[in-house]
Amino acid sequence: MGKGIVAMGDGLWDLFPDGPRFGGATANYACHASILGADVHMVSGVGKDERGEALLQVYQKHGVSTDLVQVFKDYPTGVVDVELTESGLPTFTIGENAAWDHWAWNQEIEVAVRKADALYFGTLGQRGDSARAGIRRALEIASVTKIPRILDINLRAPFYNDSLIRDSIALCSVLKLSDEELERVTQACELDSSLEDTAALEELRSKFELDLVVMTRGSEGAVLIYAEGLVEQPGEPATVVDTVGAGDSFTASMTLGLLEGKDYPQIIKDACRVAAGVCSHAGAVPH
Repeated sequence: MGKGIVAMGDGLWDLFPDGPRFGGATANYACHASILGADVHMVSGVGKDERGEALLQVYQKHGVSTDLVQVFKDYPTGVVDVELTESGLPTFTIGENAAWDHWAWNQEIEVAVRKADALYFGTLGQRGDSARAGIRRALEIASVTKIPRILDINLRAPFYNDSLIRDSIALCSVLKLSDEELERVTQACELDSSLEDTAALEELRSKFELDLVVMTRGSEGAVLIYAEGLVEQPGEPATVVDTVGAGDSFTASMTLGLLEGKDYPQIIKDACRVAAGVCSHAGAVPH
């Protein structure tokens, strides 16, 4: 049995002009963590529809337990409409009132959380009132059982505000964000905007009493901040096909490294290598 992870949040289909692709930060994370050897329970919702069945099949194909994914006849499986600009850049419209907004806390989820070695959540996954309440209950338990509470910031307009960012960081023990998100996060947390990147990350770690703050820098690698200092890792060489899901795979690898007790330089090096591998194929998870 691998390390037990409960991943709570969004699972959906990205509707590209050339067809649907499996997606959602939490769903991507869950699949990558399972591929890397973890015993993963996905907590989310799908519609009682063809897309929902297809989503469950992708989870199961990658070894993710779907026992805690709730099926709704009144809400559709989540989708994101993706349009490409003339220059090829994507624009996203995230469908509202999706099944993953409406999963509700129950005894089975509580049992899984109490047995888990780590808990994962994001900001987008808290969009729905019911899902947010469930995530907060899980985090309360994880705080008491002293397991890592991994927050991967995923800011998707218009589904976030300052208080959601602050509250989420206050509830985690390990914060992961990207360099593109840092300015917005420091603003929400009322930090000095003139701070250099690593100083801002240390301020975040200190202010919220976090174990770790980890920031990815795209092709430039990543930096990990802990109480005694920092570790910087240059980017791993990659033949980039697309970067979809790379950050989620990074977080999955990082989680496994922490649970396996690896040292920080090894954890961040492994995570950069895994993310580079994901960039070398199309889509967030292997087909």
